[in-house]
Amino acid sequence: MATEAEIREEARKVRRLQIVVDLVMNTLRQSDIPVEEAAELVASTRQFALKLFPDKAHTFDLIYRPRFQRILAEKYKII
Repeated sequence: MATEAEIREEARKVRRLQIVVDLVMNTLRQSDIPVEEAAELVASTRQFALKLFPDKAHTFDLIYRPRFQRILAEKYKII
């Protein structure tokens, strides 16, 4: 069973990841960066998530990848 300190640390990491994801999504929506740079931002965000949660690549891909793909598809007309 996780200690209260471990639970707080996990919650802190989740919140930190959510802030970064929100910032990147807003940047993608609002800026006129080239598609290559946008793709690099998404890849960097994934790497950041994996530093916080090393064993959760599949979870990131299930939750966040579709959201990023939708933004990129809408903005850059990528299918």
